[in-house]
Amino acid sequence: MSRLADEVRKTFSSMHVSRNFRLFFVGQLISVTGTWVNATALAVLVLRLTHSGVALGVTSALLFLPVLLFGVLGGTIADRFDKRRILLWCNAAYAALAALQFVLVATGAIHVWIVFLIAFLNGLVYAIEPATRQSFYVELVGEDHITNAVSLNSSVFTGTRVLGGAVAGLLIDAFGLWSPFLLDAVSYVAVIVALLAMRVDELHPQRRAEPEPGLVRAGLRYVWRSRELRLPLAVMSVVYLLAFNFSVLVPLHAHRTFGGTAKEIGWLFAALGLGAFVGAITMANRQPEPTLRRLGVYGSAFGLFLAVEGVVPTFWIAMAAMVPVGYASMVFAITANSTLQRSARGDMRGRVMALYTTIFLGSTAIGGPIAGWVAERFGAPAAFVATGAVTVVAAAWALRPAGAEERAVTAGTAVRSA
Repeated sequence: MSRLADEVRKTFSSMHVSRNFRLFFVGQLISVTGTWVNATALAVLVLRLTHSGVALGVTSALLFLPVLLFGVLGGTIADRFDKRRILLWCNAAYAALAALQFVLVATGAIHVWIVFLIAFLNGLVYAIEPATRQSFYVELVGEDHITNAVSLNSSVFTGTRVLGGAVAGLLIDAFGLWSPFLLDAVSYVAVIVALLAMRVDELHPQRRAEPEPGLVRAGLRYVWRSRELRLPLAVMSVVYLLAFNFSVLVPLHAHRTFGGTAKEIGWLFAALGLGAFVGAITMANRQPEPTLRRLGVYGSAFGLFLAVEGVVPTFWIAMAAMVPVGYASMVFAITANSTLQRSARGDMRGRVMALYTTIFLGSTAIGGPIAGWVAERFGAPAAFVATGAVTVVAAAWALRPAGAEERAVTAGTAVRSA
């Protein structure tokens, strides 16, 4: 029994050392559940309005385009100002937009162009909030517990997908398509209350960037000169661009491949989230040192599981196969995130994590429409197989010896100079 208690304490070590992180964790647990409920309902809404996979891709693109365009600027804001206050304003904005979705769907005034507009407005908030939140963890728990905090927070974002996807399907069937958006709007109250209840004097303040010209360029130069930052970001760029388009491929897979409805879409998202939750909890307990080799191995496994998802013959097998897809995607993402967190300087962390967010979320602005087109043209199963193959190839880059990667960078620099 004592061994079990020790394992639990190890898994949740960052929560034991920080009251502020406990508050934030609970607030996120409630709020992000609402976010996944919204995401599932949004996919159903777009399919009902348009019956188009391309429209799903466009929605994802508009949601994440501002991150691609302004994400690094958002990181500069995080490095310059009080992160807790930034998060308060961002979550208030999320709540307002979810409430607007609820009103428009409930009254029947929703149109696809309004869906696109609200997605873009949410994207403007995404350009600031995720990078701020990612770089806020170290202020909550300190340097020593950052990997555990990232893993636990990732478990929130992915584990709640299990609940969120299933709840959305049940709510839509029981009450109508408006109900998930109302739940999402209310859920943001939890994280706002958590941020207001924090003890500011118990935070671990980080050095803030000085207000001077060229902060964005300085951040980009800093990342380029560090292999520990440059290589993970390069691998992530390819993987996130092409393989993390679940918001497009999962609904199409359930609807087109297996003839499913909102309930089947929700179950596939739930299976994906279950696997990701287990992956996040495993990483929180083991807390492995993030290395480029682990990044490559986890990425290769993720690609293989994606390909398997594309060839399974029935819905129930597809749902089971989605669990290891979620698991592998999460251990890959946590390893990449932890590598960046551990390698970045305090006054650069906001900009480094902004690049991470730009790649993680912003790449969907390009990858979403591509995934939607491929799934429309060749079918969702073929899209899963293709993205899996590309992921394996990209992940193999992280397994290259350090000297080979450095020679490639040097050669590229010489070509540009010539």
